Amino acid sequence: MIKMSVYYPAAGGSKFDHDYYRTRHMPLLQERLGDACLRYEIDKGIAGREPGSAPGFVAACHVYSPSVAIFEAALAPHRAEISADVANYTDIAPIVQISEVVEG
Repeated sequence: MIKMSVYYPAAGGSKFDHDYYRTRHMPLLQERLGDACLRYEIDKGIAGREPGSAPGFVAACHVYSPSVAIFEAALAPHRAEISADVANYTDIAPIVQISEVVEG
């Protein structure tokens, strides 16, 4: 199993609409990926490492899929639509990582 993680770094003055992300964008992604999306999680940054410090990321999502090949094949026909929707909730350039889930 793999996990695609998308991190949105906290940057002063940047926008991020958590409600839109939760109610519109991620359900859109899940619908388009179909069975290639086993599940997803959304994180909302609330604090950093030190007490009272700001979070390093305003949000993140983690999409679980059976394999990279299955994920990429499901995403390919919808990539433009999903990418175009990003402007509806943020102006932050995300950091993306695909990982192999080795436990859990």
